[in-house]
This record gives sequence, C-alpha cells and structure tokens, in this order.
Amino acid sequence: MRTRLTQKLGIEHPVISAPMGFAAGGKLAAAVSEAGGLGLIGGGYGDAEWLEREFAASGQARIGCGFITWSLAQKPQLLDLVLAHAPAAVMLSFGELSPLAQRIKDAGAMLICQVQTLALAREAVAVGADVIVAQGAEAGGHGLERATFTLVPEIADFVAGAAPDTAVVAAGGIADGRGLAAALMLGADGVLVGSRFWASTEALVPPSFQAAAVAADGDSTIRTTVIDAARRFDWPRPFTGRAMKTPFVMDWHGREAALADPATQRREEARYWKAFQAGDVDNTGVWVGEVIGLIHDVAPAGQILRRIVREAEELFGRIPPTR
Repeated sequence: MRTRLTQKLGIEHPVISAPMGFAAGGKLAAAVSEAGGLGLIGGGYGDAEWLEREFAASGQARIGCGFITWSLAQKPQLLDLVLAHAPAAVMLSFGELSPLAQRIKDAGAMLICQVQTLALAREAVAVGADVIVAQGAEAGGHGLERATFTLVPEIADFVAGAAPDTAVVAAGGIADGRGLAAALMLGADGVLVGSRFWASTEALVPPSFQAAAVAADGDSTIRTTVIDAARRFDWPRPFTGRAMKTPFVMDWHGREAALADPATQRREEARYWKAFQAGDVDNTGVWVGEVIGLIHDVAPAGQILRRIVREAEELFGRIPPTR
C-alpha cells in the first residue's frame, strides 16, 4: 500500500501513531515503527528527563516525536534535546509554527503539522510542512469542532493545489481498516492513529483505563475543559478536549466556573492526580476518542497495525479476505 506518505517518510504502511502525551512512550513508538509505520513519542507538555528515558526505551528504532506547540514555545530547549536524537520527524500541534518549523527542517527531520481548520492548514503550508495531519473532532485529547469526514477532503483539495508535494494524513475516529480505507478514499495519503494504539500493550496507560474504554461505546465521550481546569493547564481558546464521561468529568462539566475557586481547584487537582496515578477511572480524566466504540481488545501495537492494514487491503481487493 504505497502512498505519498510512505514514500515521503520511508515507511512500509501509511500509518503514524499519535504522539499522545503521558501515553505514547518509546516502546509504543518503536513497536509501530518496527511493524512498518512511523511511531511518535508524545512530548506533551515537556519533561526533559521523561523524553530522554523514552528515547532510550525506543532502542534503535526509527521514530519521531510530537509536541504541544504552545507549551514547547515555553521550553524551546526541549526541541534541541529531541533533535539531538535525530528523529525521523517532529510533529507540532496547537500553536504558532513559524518559530520552530525551520529549526526542525534544518535538522533534517520531517515536519509534521497537525491542523483542525483550513486556516491552520494554510499556516502549515506557509512554513513548509512535509506532512499535514487533518484532525477531526472525533479524536481523543485536544482539538476543535470540524468532523474528520468533511475536514480531510477539504484540506486534501487545498493542499493538492497549494503544496502538491505535501502529504495529507487523516486523524480522528480511525481504529481499523475501514478507517484507513475511508481516509485514502477521502484524499488522504495515510492516517494518524491515537486511541487504538492507546489501547495497546506498549502504551503507558493504566490497564484499568484501557479496560474501561474497551467496555464503553462511542457515546461515552465528551468534549470538555474540565480536565484542563482541574490540572491548571492553561490551554488556549478555542481548544477543548475529548475524554471519557467519567464521574469526575461529569461532576464538573458545565460547572467549570465553580471549579476555578482556588480552594476547590486545589482539592480537585489533588483528587485528579491521585486517582490518575492509581488508575482510578471514576475520580480522574481519561483522554480517549469516540473510536472507543470500535476498540474491543488490548493488543500489541504491531499486531494492531498489521490488522488495520490487512483489513484495508481486503477492502481494496488486494488480498483475499480471511473470513
């Protein structure tokens, strides 16, 4: 399944694992790359010690790293740390691209820019993005409001005219071969997969979180700002996050103003992190997308990737179906 993405990134399959903060470590990134995709470590909000540890955990695998751009701008030295590991690619999401983009390209890494609107896609083209990820609102974690099914072809059409050598990747709601096949039919050159790899054996995710997601359905998530308010993570507007409807989230959703009270916030922040570290689903936030309704097991990342690709190839008629 050769596409512009596989050619540009030098990979076998048009699949990238999302750089999920706190979840996408070196073992997950390495497993995806070794199975023929491109694995990305989740740089998240930036922790030098964590990044060094996870790059070490990836061994000799050819991987990349992704950052929350507005947070990286506050700790620009972390980009130098990552570039010193000669990553195959660096992904930027949620923030101003221009101060960082050229440094990435000058270091010889592919520049991946995740966008949620056509306006942001224009910015990504302007800074010379090698790959543009069109992220729909179905995705777990942070994003905006546009749906994958309409956003991807609109951005694909724009990029085809404005920057025809740039690859377009679909993200949001992709967990199996149907999602990969659909993304390619919509004009994308590949997919970025988050929640499905979040439910892998290599992900840095408490098993209790994964079990809760496997038992849930696609109606069990919500776009909210509760988790960021509880953690005192100052996300820029208009970004919100998609997470499971845990009792913690639903207790405070719609009451974020009350959560901002200093005493209340301190109490709930402590409750959040204690539960997060203990794997207590009810009293914390669990970032995952609508695609949990399509996740029915926790499996090795390489097995997940090969399953996605095989299902897509069967749909395209390239190999006989197995059933």
